Amino acid sequence: MELVLKRSYFKEGCNSSLFIQGKLICHCIELPWKKNIRSQSCIPEGKYRLKMRYSPKFKWHLHVLDVPGREFILFHPANHALRELRGCIAPVQRLSGPGRGLQSRIAFHQVKQLLYPVLKRRESVFLIINS
Repeated sequence: MELVLKRSYFKEGCNSSLFIQGKLICHCIELPWKKNIRSQSCIPEGKYRLKMRYSPKFKWHLHVLDVPGREFILFHPANHALRELRGCIAPVQRLSGPGRGLQSRIAFHQVKQLLYPVLKRRESVFLIINS
């Protein structure tokens, strides 16, 4: 399975739309592009494998693998990129400004409902990020 994250860049953060098989699933927010600097930048455009991951802080979420020069890039809920993200990607129901969105927990739940059954069957899921 492939997801496509279509990204727009702004000084205050990135906004994007997440598609599965051409169908819009939700929007996403990220930090602005700052040359892939850890904890300050969104990740580079490219193709990444996703897997399920558990942590005490985020419970079950998604881990973006093999990001050059970066570790623990996650999909998790957040509504304000500059305040709540350190390079991760946050699904949101609606965009409310550059790097800002609304109803992230709802959007994240929708993404998990679509991807977890596929991942539990041990099928590959890839995230393709472009602009």
